[in-house]
Amino acid sequence: MSRQIKLIWDFRGPAAAKTAEHHEIHLKEYIEIEKLPVNITGFEIKNDMYAIAFMVVTDEYMIQVRDVLKPHRGELYTP
Repeated sequence: MSRQIKLIWDFRGPAAAKTAEHHEIHLKEYIEIEKLPVNITGFEIKNDMYAIAFMVVTDEYMIQVRDVLKPHRGELYTP
């Protein structure tokens, strides 16, 4: 089984939560346009000034998505 990698976009400031929530919409649009076999996306509000949006991809798609969408960081995904 391929490793799953959580690609993360960080958002900071008073609008971080809304920005992360909106960014997830664009991640889902990208998945649909590119017909990727990816179904894990989301956003998390860490505190009132910091939130993240994320997409979980396998090794096979990591480089493609990384080069196009330029996430801020990534980590191994453990459900």
